[in-house]
Amino acid sequence: MYPFQLSFILLRKCAQALFAAVALVGIGAASAHADTGKLLLTGGISNIEGAAGGGLSPWAVIGSNATDGEVGGSAYLTRAVTQDYELTGYGAALGFHNRFELSLARQNFNAAPAVALNGIAPFGVTQDQQIRMDVLGLKLKVAGDAVLNSDSPMPQVAVGLLYKRVFPGSIGSVLRFLGTRTDGIDLYISATKLLLAQSLLVSGALRSTNANQNGLLGFGSGAPGRNSRGLQPEFSMALMLGKNIAVGAEYRFKPNNLEARGAAAGLGTALREQDWKDVFVAWAPGKNLSLTLAWVDLGKVIPGITGNRGQTGYYLSGQFAF
Repeated sequence: MYPFQLSFILLRKCAQALFAAVALVGIGAASAHADTGKLLLTGGISNIEGAAGGGLSPWAVIGSNATDGEVGGSAYLTRAVTQDYELTGYGAALGFHNRFELSLARQNFNAAPAVALNGIAPFGVTQDQQIRMDVLGLKLKVAGDAVLNSDSPMPQVAVGLLYKRVFPGSIGSVLRFLGTRTDGIDLYISATKLLLAQSLLVSGALRSTNANQNGLLGFGSGAPGRNSRGLQPEFSMALMLGKNIAVGAEYRFKPNNLEARGAAAGLGTALREQDWKDVFVAWAPGKNLSLTLAWVDLGKVIPGITGNRGQTGYYLSGQFAF
């Protein structure tokens, strides 16, 4: 059995086990009518990779409503639409004793504009091409507590790992031409500080990655593109307008691995990757449900096939947590 086949089987089994565990924990929590000790929205939402945090960046918080000595879970559904692309994501996570988080996410990306690549070379990209990516996440809190340490300078600090595997379909021929891999690992360290007196949460992360467009276009690049890992910073801020509503913004720096490879093939800046950013509002109508609406700016995503348009649009996410 090849290593990639084994990793896929393990990932699928982890997904089945995680969703089953979330369902069982949820049933148990509902039966016991357990209350939560966490403040509303301080556990973040499920981001596009399944980890707790903002929509684009993981925070140091542990997802779910579980506090010390408890086990909790969450499930989410996300929809993002820009001028030329669409993404639907869903997943689940378990939080253990407010210290360890296990998450799994699936992204379905509508990459229909990629059919234009057939005009460059006979890649065989099909109409309405979909790209699927699965993400298995692990996060461990290593220091501090966002709520208990809110009156001190100490932030909550966590380290995390995101194992990603992409299933590109007919775009696989393009990824092979670019010399990218279909699986990779992001490593990150995140620090989150809650300033209760100011009703403000700030978070920063440093990510080691070689993912292209978060992994949807594979990992690394053939020469002369960049194949090695790089460190990318990420920043988030949220202001509480009330006990159950917050507004905020995020900025996520991105690598640019493929542009040099594309330029060498005569494509100029057609494969340039740009930073991501958003402005969001999050609302928790109850302790178990949160809804997030955001304006997102993903920069120019493969501008060579989208008329050099910037990709701005909306992001809508709903999460159930216990």
